[in-house]
Amino acid sequence: MSLIQINNLVKEYVMGENILRALDGVNLGIERNDYVAITGTSGSGKSTMLNVLGCLDRPTSGNYVLNGKDVGHLDPDELAEIRNREIGFIFQSFNLLTRATALQNVMQPLVYQGVPLHERKRRAEEALNHVNLGNRMDHLPNQLSGGQRQRVAVARALVTKPSILLADEPTGNLDSRTTVEIMKLFDELHKQNQTIIIVTHEPEIANHCLRIVRLEDGRVAEDRRKS
Repeated sequence: MSLIQINNLVKEYVMGENILRALDGVNLGIERNDYVAITGTSGSGKSTMLNVLGCLDRPTSGNYVLNGKDVGHLDPDELAEIRNREIGFIFQSFNLLTRATALQNVMQPLVYQGVPLHERKRRAEEALNHVNLGNRMDHLPNQLSGGQRQRVAVARALVTKPSILLADEPTGNLDSRTTVEIMKLFDELHKQNQTIIIVTHEPEIANHCLRIVRLEDGRVAEDRRKS
């Protein structure tokens, strides 16, 4: 069974008297340990796809099955539970708590899962060591470089042991050297059997992935695996 199966997915938004169809009958399957880039120009539907894949938004019609569960039409509380259990988010702007240490930031998702404090701390330390930040656990975000902050964000995404890492333009705020470092980290995580989906408009980022899905006008215009 595919980890993700999307069938004839449509997402529409009401814009005044008009209806904007952002996704128009998308069919897509993503396997476990896939490494996928979702690309497209501005307005192609990739941001909407990110929101639907991440259970941040619900489709207007069609089916979205994640890890065997039809999540397309769950209520907001059920979607929040799925997000916390199945999906690790990584954002362009890091989205770290500014007054919390790296360790506290990484522990945060486990609070929502009701994990005891000593276990939260152990798992957060493990995740930070995993991204080579074991010596920065007590640092605040403003004491870290951009690349280090994104590594904290990756550790925070990994700490719940999610089915999917979903990254939204993860190198958009980084310089070229740091971009190489972060993409190398994603490559390593994929080799450790992590399923990764990266939403990006940058071809050089997409080329790290083993599969590239290009959207155009809300439809899948291209879906190819690298040889």
